Amino acid sequence: MKKLFLLNFFVLVTYFTTTAQNAQSVYFELGGPGIASFNYDTRFSGKDAGFGGRIGIGGISIDGSGVIYFPVGVNWLLGKDGRHYFEVGGGVTPVLETGEFSDDDEGDLTNTFGHLVFGYRMQPADGGYTFRAFICPIFGNGFFIPFYAGVSFGYKF
Repeated sequence: MKKLFLLNFFVLVTYFTTTAQNAQSVYFELGGPGIASFNYDTRFSGKDAGFGGRIGIGGISIDGSGVIYFPVGVNWLLGKDGRHYFEVGGGVTPVLETGEFSDDDEGDLTNTFGHLVFGYRMQPADGGYTFRAFICPIFGNGFFIPFYAGVSFGYKF
């Protein structure tokens, strides 16, 4: 099952890379649905704003055991000046545990969870450094964290 998930992950990355028209970016995100993750984001149209998606990989490791996060989501960028955008989106974060991360198998962030994104994105029209700051409510089986947040720094090409 894990191998099938990883294969699908890489197929999606390849698909996004080959079909993207504009506003492709890579970024490091601290907080958010991947805790500490590297991500790829693209627009699904030929414009810098509008409908798009993101896929990433991140996680944490403590004493040889860890959790790997695969944040996948869709988003919509609203803005008219070609640089500053309001971002709204949502998605799911599948989780892969490595080793015995905790004694509590019911941990909120060691099971697959959903996320929403509401925030600011600075993305130059002609490429360059990007910045995001956002609120990211996360939810799963029996939990809801409404004021979780994150920031990211990256590059648009």
